[in-house]
Amino acid sequence: MLSFVVRRLAVAIPTLLILVILSFVLMYAAPGGPFNSERPLPPEVLANIEAKYGLDQPFWQQIVNYVWRVVTAFDFGPSFQYKDRSVNDIIAQGFPVTLTYGFWSFAVAVVVGVSLGIAAAVRQNSWLDYLAVGITVGAQVLPNFVMAPILLLLFTLWLGWLPGGGWNGGQWEYLVMPVIALSTSYMASIARITRSSMLEVLNTNFIRTARAKGLPMRRIIWRHAMKPAILPVLSYLGPTFVAMITGSVVIDIFFSTGGIGQFFVNSAFNRDYSVIMGITILVGALTILFNLLVDVLYAWIDPKIRY
Repeated sequence: MLSFVVRRLAVAIPTLLILVILSFVLMYAAPGGPFNSERPLPPEVLANIEAKYGLDQPFWQQIVNYVWRVVTAFDFGPSFQYKDRSVNDIIAQGFPVTLTYGFWSFAVAVVVGVSLGIAAAVRQNSWLDYLAVGITVGAQVLPNFVMAPILLLLFTLWLGWLPGGGWNGGQWEYLVMPVIALSTSYMASIARITRSSMLEVLNTNFIRTARAKGLPMRRIIWRHAMKPAILPVLSYLGPTFVAMITGSVVIDIFFSTGGIGQFFVNSAFNRDYSVIMGITILVGALTILFNLLVDVLYAWIDPKIRY
């Protein structure tokens, strides 16, 4: 197992380095600049600003300096638009918010999705199966940009049960609607994958043998069928977890949570390249990290994967 983890790390580190370089090149290849506006600045003022942020250096030197600063100090530099704030400060402000509602969204999606998938597979072609499939289909056609305004209309404007936005330290009443809106479509995908995978496992020979021996169905499910059935779900959960904990632009816009997604959108509109780069690298690093964890879990559950 140790050699397996070392091999995966040997692939992950160069991948992250390539991501940083490509993101930097693509960002600065876009037309315009962070200090271009409808009213152009005087050349002397523009030259001083570019010198302050190191934009007057050769392009290759900017890449080397940026990569070195990120690798050695995990420093994404100053923001071009948010005065007197660094990218690290902006991420430190927004990421805990998205991490909180993203974590709870992930927990809800996994628990509900896996439970629905297992119930539908065990009771195939029964009313429970049809109900679970109906719920997942309905949730699949209601992505977060549809669910968010529906929840606001229902629970805030009509019923008045929940606040329509804000964060307020992450109190539960401010978490309910963001968690529901973000987890719904992911829950549906997890349930469908779990159902199809569990059905495939339940029709294998070793499960038939366990049934023939008279083992109770609950023991067959949790002791024998769960491990092989959960493998396809694990493959999906890696990028899903990253997508949730790095925030959703729709959630931040509709519910005004102050998460990292809102900073990402504002930075794109304001051409704040350093903030865009910092958030992009953060998302990429988390994606590589959790894919690595999924690979390790995969190999731990199924020893054949290690070889």
